[in-house]
Amino acid sequence: MSATKIAVFVGSLRKASINRRLALAVEKLAPKEFSFEHVPIDGLPLYDQDFDGAYPAACQQLKRTVEAADALLFVTPEYNRSIPGVLKNAIDIASRPWGTNSFAGKPGAVIGASIGATGSALSQQHLRNVLAYLDVPLLAQPEVFVQFKSDDLIGADGQISKDDTKSFLQSFVDRYVAWVRKQLG
Repeated sequence: MSATKIAVFVGSLRKASINRRLALAVEKLAPKEFSFEHVPIDGLPLYDQDFDGAYPAACQQLKRTVEAADALLFVTPEYNRSIPGVLKNAIDIASRPWGTNSFAGKPGAVIGASIGATGSALSQQHLRNVLAYLDVPLLAQPEVFVQFKSDDLIGADGQISKDDTKSFLQSFVDRYVAWVRKQLG
């Protein structure tokens, strides 16, 4: 079976990001033929329609990375009940200029973590709305709202400390893998 390339967007820039740890945990649970590339979003300029005619190099690279992927994984925190600005900026850049949406038709999933009880549910809903407009078919179930009640739930290397969390995330990964395979035919 050939490799399936997943572009991973982590919506947090923080070095000790719990969402980065969640992304790593998911990667560890996936089959070997799924490869994950974390898409850097920290050095991008703010989207400006004025550069649609001559995209900056960092923006062109972002678009190429998305276009080279077979599928997408968005791992988002929740900032003020919505999507982090840095993640929205990356999405705006990769979907522009008009008519060159790099995301179109690529299967994706949205998951996230938070220290709050809702585990990024509102952010994920906002992100799902944006991605639906951009023609990204999204895995609907299971929804993944991870609450980090303790900092050691998932280690910096993606190691999961609780069996029930590992089991839940494995069920997500199994469903995501099957769904991506089906979408890619």
